[in-house]
Amino acid sequence: MAAGSRYGVTLKQLRELMENKELEGVQKVQDFGGVHEIARKLNTSEAAGLSGEKSDLEHRQDVFGSNTIPPKPPKTFLQLVWEALQDVTLIILQVAAVVSLALSFYKPPKGGGDIEEEEHSTDWIEGLAILLAVVIVVLVTAFNDWSKEKQFRGLQDRIEGEQTFSVIRSNTMTQVQVGEIVVGDIISVKYGDLLPADGLVMQSNDLKVDESSLTGESDQVKKGVACDPMVLSGTHIMEGSGKVLVTAVGVNSQAGIIFTLLGAAAEEIDEVEKKKKKEKKKKGAGGAINDLALTDIPQIRVDVEEGVGNAHPNHTLPNSTPGKGGVPDSPEREIGGECGDEEKSVLQAKLTNLAIQIGYGGMAVSLITVIILSIRFSVDEFYYNGSDWNLYYINYYVKFVIIGVTVLVVAVPEGLPLAVTLSLAYSVKKMMADNNLVRHLDACETMGNATTICSDKTGTLTTNRMTVVQAYVCSHHYQPNRQDLPKIRDLPQHVGVLITQGIAVNSSYSSDVKSSAEPSGLPTQIGNKTECAMLGFVIDLGVDYRQLRKDMPDTRFKKVYTFNSARKSMSTIIPLDNGGFRVYTKGASEIVMKKCSFLVGEGGKIEAFTTAHQDRLVSTVIEPMAKDGLRTISIAYRDFVPGKADKNQVHYDSSTGDPNFENMGEDNVIANMTCFCVVGIEDPVRDEVPEAIKQCQRAGITVRMVTGDNINTARAIATKCGIIKPGDNYLVLDGKEFNKRVRDPHTNEIRQDLLDKVWPRLRVLARSQPIDKYTLVKGIIDSNISAGREVVAVTGDGTNDAPALKKADVGFAMGIAGTDVAKEASDIILTDDNFTSIVKAVMWGRNVYDSIAKFLQFQLTVNIVAVIVAFIGACAIQDSPLKAVQMLWVNLIMDTLASLALATELPTPDLLLRKPYGRTSPLISPTMAKNILGQGLYQLVVVFGIMFFGEKMFDIDNGRGAGLREPPSVHFTMIFNAFVMMTLFNEINARKIHGQRNVFLGFFSNPIYYVIWIATFISQIVIIEFGGIAFSTTSLNVEQWTWCILFGVGVLLWQQVVTTFPTSFFGRKMEVGANPPEPLSPNLDGDSVPSYPHSRSHQNPIVNRSGQILWIRGLTRLQTQLRVIRAFKSTLEDMEEKRSCHSMHSVRSTRSYLTRPTSDISYIDDDEKWKAKGSAVSSNGHYIRAQHDPRS
Repeated sequence: MAAGSRYGVTLKQLRELMENKELEGVQKVQDFGGVHEIARKLNTSEAAGLSGEKSDLEHRQDVFGSNTIPPKPPKTFLQLVWEALQDVTLIILQVAAVVSLALSFYKPPKGGGDIEEEEHSTDWIEGLAILLAVVIVVLVTAFNDWSKEKQFRGLQDRIEGEQTFSVIRSNTMTQVQVGEIVVGDIISVKYGDLLPADGLVMQSNDLKVDESSLTGESDQVKKGVACDPMVLSGTHIMEGSGKVLVTAVGVNSQAGIIFTLLGAAAEEIDEVEKKKKKEKKKKGAGGAINDLALTDIPQIRVDVEEGVGNAHPNHTLPNSTPGKGGVPDSPEREIGGECGDEEKSVLQAKLTNLAIQIGYGGMAVSLITVIILSIRFSVDEFYYNGSDWNLYYINYYVKFVIIGVTVLVVAVPEGLPLAVTLSLAYSVKKMMADNNLVRHLDACETMGNATTICSDKTGTLTTNRMTVVQAYVCSHHYQPNRQDLPKIRDLPQHVGVLITQGIAVNSSYSSDVKSSAEPSGLPTQIGNKTECAMLGFVIDLGVDYRQLRKDMPDTRFKKVYTFNSARKSMSTIIPLDNGGFRVYTKGASEIVMKKCSFLVGEGGKIEAFTTAHQDRLVSTVIEPMAKDGLRTISIAYRDFVPGKADKNQVHYDSSTGDPNFENMGEDNVIANMTCFCVVGIEDPVRDEVPEAIKQCQRAGITVRMVTGDNINTARAIATKCGIIKPGDNYLVLDGKEFNKRVRDPHTNEIRQDLLDKVWPRLRVLARSQPIDKYTLVKGIIDSNISAGREVVAVTGDGTNDAPALKKADVGFAMGIAGTDVAKEASDIILTDDNFTSIVKAVMWGRNVYDSIAKFLQFQLTVNIVAVIVAFIGACAIQDSPLKAVQMLWVNLIMDTLASLALATELPTPDLLLRKPYGRTSPLISPTMAKNILGQGLYQLVVVFGIMFFGEKMFDIDNGRGAGLREPPSVHFTMIFNAFVMMTLFNEINARKIHGQRNVFLGFFSNPIYYVIWIATFISQIVIIEFGGIAFSTTSLNVEQWTWCILFGVGVLLWQQVVTTFPTSFFGRKMEVGANPPEPLSPNLDGDSVPSYPHSRSHQNPIVNRSGQILWIRGLTRLQTQLRVIRAFKSTLEDMEEKRSCHSMHSVRSTRSYLTRPTSDISYIDDDEKWKAKGSAVSSNGHYIRAQHDPRS
């Protein structure tokens, strides 16, 4: 069936329609006959929505496209192999191995007898063995990258699969996966939503949208049928609610069109970048280069009638963005202006610092080794022996270079990036089972260092299952339990109408209470839990609120003032059957009561509500409810009537038309109200929360509660949770008092010194505005009064929690109650909204930190010993006791396995018995440094003992001074074997980093660990016995094996001696990685986004430090080291950058974007990676101005 015969409008027409805005858009919609006519043409019922039949949905996807976007194809395995081969160190090894291989077949003119021929027959093996080792390393690296990519794509698919939206189908509000929304669907939008598709507003209740993700303008845009009906995917609903008819999805939406252009332009952009680089080289830094505008790039054309539909893989448009986002980029970022420092995770900063230090050390030692070997050989051979130069001698110099390069390979912890990635990936996977959906990998380890948790109350500390248990109606306080609440027959008729209609109508129609399928089960609460509690109260009264809603559909509403943090209330204006209008208001008791001048008293009579009466009601009803831990909500009304008005009503002249509520202003409409009911809502503390908070306090983590609730309610809940105890002298403040204490009395600016007097003792912040939460979080993070500097975690669910979530070191969003904007700004999503899941995140975070520390302790011991042995060997005997292939085995293969073994250790409850490390604590603690140096000393004594005295101790031939072509000796095989055995047994010691004596504790709790350990041991036996010339080894007898294993076991015994040695002897002198690293220049290794903070000076840092940087980044393993450490930032974010249609924070409107130069394209999706100057103001401004739902 042709598309045109089923629908009265085409895909092309809808796409063109959505390109219009404001009054122009209104006119275009009118040209089609209005939004309702467009709905009719799309065969959509305004009331019932689509039927939901599978065939209809599939046909709509075929004609108008599906709400998906084609992902960038993943790199193939061969591409990853090629990337791994780009490593400079491996290239040097390959070249040296090829030269060695070539020279092995060269026959020198002198002394070329039969014996020489026989010796030459095996020379090629060493060069080939090095090449094979490099191949294995490359394959292992590529496989790890490939599996990591696959794992995180799977994780991303899971995140996307959980993104649902409220859609009306078959006259029922249902949650539909974002990718399954089709053109013609009617979606219900509300405050905090992130729009999944383009559409036309059918009904608007004060709908305001933040379109900064597409236009860059942070001002909220009012949307309505008569003012601006176009709403676009990727934009945020900041206020109000409404219904939207979906008109464009996927690549046909405005955001999708831009992504299509980006996809089409990707290759051209790469070409342009390459040309630029070439031209820059030719012209110099001052050469002008013309940018190619996106308009020059051909657009991908699709069949406008048939649409894109299901022609590509089904990857839904995720409602999450890369980076802690949800805020627009500043103008400086748009034009690539100066970049400020990037905030790095605690561990990331320390690892970067450590990597740079090791890079310098390794480079120095390897260079000195090559120079010493070369000078000594040259002096001995050509000066003392008087030999003539021959091409044959190149063999020796190649061998020296190979030794130098292998020293360099060993010097830098090759397994460290893998340990970091594995530990994080493993933890992320396990944390999903603990209800922590990690969006940014670095949050995982940062959480282990958390010293403060600023938690919401509702749903996190409490069950978020709210119930009205007390009520004050007609001067009667119904208490103390739900069973004591009145029935509708107990109330005067008009009061019953006020209560039931005031609750049923003056709430979001998406809030609903559904009875449980099981007779004894609890009803299911859908939507806002406070409203659900009040709807439950209507049910308890004995009234069907759904019928009331049918009688008063939301299409009849005159005006709605939606709930936000400034109002702390919600109001709805409805028409009265006998003429006139009624305003219903519900909200926080003290807020609503201040707007009331009348009260429904005994028998339903209207009484004056004086200040004295208000005070009495507060002290006798509201405060006792709050002290019981109940949230108090007051409900009031006001009538506007055309006829004679009572004392609590307002008369208006009907001859001049209906009252203009817009012109009257909210403060005049919501005034002189009549209060008719106060309810007390119970939200019980979760059973497991008090124990979880106790665990946090034992672990050195301070829990602070930040809530929008009344101060008495907040204090009662905090006491039940164990956050405060009677007489403990901690502060419980409300937002007003908090601001009074932290702001300068003259300038009203926040002062850090005043904040520092408040936050250490502050435990509860009640009636807080979003800006208060942000102020507190920022103040704690910026404070220097605590020794280790605070690391802050924050929970949030509302749209305006986003600035605090973004500012925090770790932001937790609520998976159930959280808005899309809050989730977008967060690092971890709590899928069960439970505080105990945060405690599990702390445990996993500490485990990640410890796992990496364990691996560092193990790896650095290996490195120090191997480097010193190679260096001393080069100086003393003109040879390295550990050959190139042996070093590659130790460093690249065994350490890779060790990183897997140590990175998969499971967390134990003991992790919560120590204090957090803090922001400035060293990566290598004095205890670790003691273990590294102590074990290093033992291993060096053993290795040098065997090297210099082995022939006497074990009655074997002396292997020192062997010629270039000599076969492997038992002497040097024992050195290699003893070294590996000691390393292998030291891997057991490395499992404990806090000075524990029992290193075997929990040894068999991790099968991955002991399987790898045993496999490595067996592999070493195979290498020694059968490695032969390839590994420069020869077979050992039982006695020699026994000695080697005894030296290994000695490591465990020696550890007990090392543990006994007092750590205080080392002090802070041995700490490594405590200070943040010095900034490096950006983008030297070709990565699109550097991992370093950028210099604020106007001089080019590349020019200033190019020599040092090239040495570090070019000739050491730092290129790989730092790139893979950036796995913290590059995993989930990269996945999202490739596939998110909702992450275009710096894209202007489509038209302005199309004329942008391609030089700016790299800034489009680098959300968190470039912080422009002044971005704190420009980025967060619109959030701070916007309002927050504090129903927490």
